Amino acid sequence: MSDLQQRLTDSEAKWQQATAQELVEHIYLRFHQRHREQLPELKQLAMKVEDVHGDHELAPHGLAEHLDAMLQELESHMMKEEQILFPMLSRGVYPSGPISVMEEEHVQHEMELAKINELTNNLTLPEGACGTWTALYNGLKELQDDLHEHIHLENNVLFVEKQAIAPEHGKDFCCGSCQ
Repeated sequence: MSDLQQRLTDSEAKWQQATAQELVEHIYLRFHQRHREQLPELKQLAMKVEDVHGDHELAPHGLAEHLDAMLQELESHMMKEEQILFPMLSRGVYPSGPISVMEEEHVQHEMELAKINELTNNLTLPEGACGTWTALYNGLKELQDDLHEHIHLENNVLFVEKQAIAPEHGKDFCCGSCQ
């Protein structure tokens, strides 16, 4: 079992018995807040590496732009969770439509992580890489691990209905059509 797989297994086991509210708070503080710090920092490092080492054959061309796009997509995703889905889940309401949308977006996020590996030759540093390049790839590895764990917890623990409560339109949620 890889280190990441073990981390995911341990994290899932730890949070399996938590309430939805406890897990929502953990995801918000541990992952949402952290991703909002990580991505802008990584984008700045990527810009610096691309500017300084752009002529190097292993330079991660397009990485800063990719990280910026990821930040925009992830921010939109997290806002939908924070404003719509998390409040519902915290009340014990598990709306299949919004959950399905978030799971589809998680697939897209996984593809974005794969693109990082493509742009960085699987985070392989060139011989004699500078401190900035090293910090960038270390930070990208941390982002990947964090985002994998974040997605895993949501898909496999938070989004799994713990008790059957049928959501009542207008009382528990609004699909937006009545506005």
